[in-house]
Amino acid sequence: MNSGSHGSPRERTRVRTVVDGTALVFAWEADARIDVRNLGGEVVIEANAAGLRTLAGHLLVLAGEGVPGGSHLHLEDGNGLEEGSLGLVLERCDDE
Repeated sequence: MNSGSHGSPRERTRVRTVVDGTALVFAWEADARIDVRNLGGEVVIEANAAGLRTLAGHLLVLAGEGVPGGSHLHLEDGNGLEEGSLGLVLERCDDE
């Protein structure tokens, strides 16, 4: 994991978005670090404990009752992820 500049917020941060009238609140824990890399045929998500809790929280928000299919969160280099990370989209899809 990069020990350089952090793309995730330093302090506990909340981002509120509204999808089809449903408010989604995504929170970042203080000092969360998340790095997404492509290792040939595998994608590796490497994170410290705060980063793993942050990702788990994002997934729980998307899995929440009443959250419509298609709701998603974009994480990118400098926007929630470490510098140099691949982009990551977390998306709810209720299609079977």
